[in-house]
Amino acid sequence: MSTLGATWDWLTDPAHWSGPDGVRHRLLQHLLLTVVCLLVSCLIALPVALVLGHLGRGGTLAVNISNVGRAVPTFAVLVLLLLTPVGNWGEGPTVVALVLFAVPPLLTNAYVGMREVDRDVVRAARGMGMTGRQTLFRVELPLALPMVMNGVRIAAVQLVATATIAALAGGGGLGRIITAGFNLASTPQVVAGALLVAALALVVEAVFEIAERTAPAWARSGR
Repeated sequence: MSTLGATWDWLTDPAHWSGPDGVRHRLLQHLLLTVVCLLVSCLIALPVALVLGHLGRGGTLAVNISNVGRAVPTFAVLVLLLLTPVGNWGEGPTVVALVLFAVPPLLTNAYVGMREVDRDVVRAARGMGMTGRQTLFRVELPLALPMVMNGVRIAAVQLVATATIAALAGGGGLGRIITAGFNLASTPQVVAGALLVAALALVVEAVFEIAERTAPAWARSGR
């Protein structure tokens, strides 16, 4: 039997979808880990990017520093964290490593979006008597929203693909299916796990695409 045929048989076997090690449970773990890391990353990166973009100071340095993180493999960060006290925090090392991985696209896109807002529009808002806070939330942020959401989309898809490393630290998620397949020398299970991760990433991408298409015109174009 070919590998693809054996993989299909594995995926269509009801026994592989139920129980604590089944696909359903691992999928929920994967989604939960992705959502948590995305929310934490947004809470860290977006306020910094929006404020720096509004002020027009220090943003380039912050973006460059955050982009350095892209050069460091997430797996290497995870291994280093496991050797520190953070390694005793359960899913802590995985969450920290994934958050550090997701911050650069969020920070970069949000900052660039803020700085690309037409300065004449900003000056007009200030000329109308708007405070800095009002200008940020009523003018700059709505205009920068498409770029901000693009960064969120990129981070979400990357997190789905990278969250498989949780299995290497004893965590859950679809990565456990892949590592279990390696331990059992089961190529169909390894391929099935990889296909599930790829399919989930495509679904997340599609969700953001649909959300963008159905959003109000001003949110899609920034106008």
